[in-house]
Amino acid sequence: MTQRKGIILAGGSGTRLYPITIGVSKQLLPIYDKPMIYYPLTVLMLAGIREICVITTPHDQAQFQRTLGDGAQWGIDLTYVVQERPEGLAQAYLLAEDFLASAPSAMVLGDNIFFGHGLPELMARATDDGGTVFGYRVADPERYGVVAFDADGSVERIIEKPPEPPSNYAVTGLYFLDGTAPARARDVIPSARGELEITTLLESYLADGALKVERMGRGYAWLDTGTHASLLDAGNFVRTLEQRQGMLAGSPDEVAHDRGWIDDDALRARAGMFGKTDYGRYLQGLLRD
Repeated sequence: MTQRKGIILAGGSGTRLYPITIGVSKQLLPIYDKPMIYYPLTVLMLAGIREICVITTPHDQAQFQRTLGDGAQWGIDLTYVVQERPEGLAQAYLLAEDFLASAPSAMVLGDNIFFGHGLPELMARATDDGGTVFGYRVADPERYGVVAFDADGSVERIIEKPPEPPSNYAVTGLYFLDGTAPARARDVIPSARGELEITTLLESYLADGALKVERMGRGYAWLDTGTHASLLDAGNFVRTLEQRQGMLAGSPDEVAHDRGWIDDDALRARAGMFGKTDYGRYLQGLLRD
């Protein structure tokens, strides 16, 4: 069986967050105590994925490389690909086609944060054939791609920003697609706004009866950080969670150690790198535990 690979789409201009993104990529902004990119990276690691392609803008790529390196410190392999111009989410599969080499993939948007105790098990339901996406109940579905279900509860349509949503379930920024995704993306016709829409790509799977929607229940949190308010909300969410539980959210160091991808010595070196910060002390605590 071909090993699934990962994609983090961390391009885009971040204009909705101006002026704070004029000098730094949105996905490198802090979400409480960690750079935003740590959270989607950790999601892919929780799915057992160790080969990951990070798609960035040309001028931001060096910043990501300084922040993440080649991934060896976490026992993973990071590849960097440039997105010259943001032309829709489905474009990621064209940019990553050589990296994927026909392997199934999981793509996560670089500004999405997922949290939930059963997240690895939920992602494990995704198959290597066809596509699997995740529906999350929201109060304002008209802002998102929305799932329309038939009478049996199966996905019938996915509608982008419908004025009259057929359900309250939005499609999150996490997509598990099979090896045909790049070929399907090549057939996507640009939308009226000139973008290769992810919804259109998913519709091609749906037309073949090969798209599954897994619903994320009450025990999960999905946050997108595309506005100043949602950025602050995400930081407050993580701060509250970590201070209440005394456990980190979105730590690639912890996930790598838990999965046996790095040993105690490697984690000790990482803890030493972070010195006397709360993050460093937490990693030291993992070694004591």
